[in-house]
Amino acid sequence: MSFSHKSWFRCALAGAFAGCAGLLASAQVQAADGRLKEIIDRGTLRVGVQGAFKPWSFPAPDGTLQGIEVDLGKSVAEALGVKFETVVITSANRMQVLQQGKIDLIIGGMYDTAERRKIIGIIEPSYWTSGPTLLAKKGVIKDWKDIANKPVCGKQGNAYNKMAETELKAKLTAFAGNTEGKEALRTGKCVAWLYDDVSIMADLETPEWQDYEMPVQTLFSNPWGAAVPLEELNKGWGAFMAGMAYRWQAEGKLLELAKKWNVKADAWFSEQHKKLHWDTSYLTPKN
Repeated sequence: MSFSHKSWFRCALAGAFAGCAGLLASAQVQAADGRLKEIIDRGTLRVGVQGAFKPWSFPAPDGTLQGIEVDLGKSVAEALGVKFETVVITSANRMQVLQQGKIDLIIGGMYDTAERRKIIGIIEPSYWTSGPTLLAKKGVIKDWKDIANKPVCGKQGNAYNKMAETELKAKLTAFAGNTEGKEALRTGKCVAWLYDDVSIMADLETPEWQDYEMPVQTLFSNPWGAAVPLEELNKGWGAFMAGMAYRWQAEGKLLELAKKWNVKADAWFSEQHKKLHWDTSYLTPKN
């Protein structure tokens, strides 16, 4: 099956020219039979997001989902000219759901790690970054050493859970969702909630968490990656998404979304934008 002009046009609209060139070249082999064609034929893009992860994906008043990752997913659907559909995933099941073909794409607060790259196709460049820290009631925790041999709430599937147990000696209880984990903290079942700094900073901006604090420094910073099925990474769908991720950084969309959703964008975002932005000043005639 040949690669249609319609598909090429949609690909070009996303700015993924390098990817489209690869797609066009391999179209005679199998790219045109891959997930990209399936999405266009279906007319709907299915994106896995976490439904209780404010402000990245969380319920809107009308019952739909909203947030930074929802907006990124919508931008992909718009570039493809298809409808957008969210599928709620968890940190524990997101890779399995993608492998099972129930979604086309993960945009779900997922760290880019070497182990995950063996299982799913993580897209470069990354679109966000964060690191693990603690949310605790004011005055309870002063140092990472204070969680040793104490109950700490976490979330299933997070890459740093093992570090908390083995290196920090915390007695970790991992919950399926953020809501359950933070509720356990509030009811005194644990001394702290172990999670990403950017999410905890967003919580602390709300009156709900005014008696709590982020008492320790972030352990490390790790980029987040969108992901496609591993077998699609070097085909049309993976190349298209790489083009989208490049555009998110180069055109400043991530900085715009951080401002829209009131998230503090650290220096990493400006550095990525500066590094990937293509200087077109040569197009301006010089007198």
